[in-house]
Amino acid sequence: AGVDVAKLFLPQQSRVISEVDKSGRSIIYVADGIGSDTVVPLYLLVDKKTASASEILTAALQDNHRATVIGETTFGKGRIQNVQELQDGSGIAVTKAKYITPDGRDIHGVGIKPNKIPKVCGPNDSAATCISGLI
Repeated sequence: AGVDVAKLFLPQQSRVISEVDKSGRSIIYVADGIGSDTVVPLYLLVDKKTASASEILTAALQDNHRATVIGETTFGKGRIQNVQELQDGSGIAVTKAKYITPDGRDIHGVGIKPNKIPKVCGPNDSAATCISGLI
């Protein structure tokens, strides 16, 4: 989902994200430019709960200088995992690959740092409050 949304806002041939497996093989996702809006200024509001597909979108737009990221450092979920069910009904998560951002960052465990940090932005504040004075 994050890849598909990022493609809507990136110029053709922009790198969205790479999946790198344990042997070092990469699958590189690039924007196709179909239906892209590359003109309207974008601002992404993120926090420590922003993870997975949302981080793919955030990294793609930030690294391609397409959006300004506002908020706090994201969660840092940069791994692709499959859950294998065990005989007793429990499961084990097996890491299949890692995500690498267009600028070559591995965000796992460290997250994505915002471009701007709001002075006031609590869980009960509106987006307008959080971005006030930053854009």
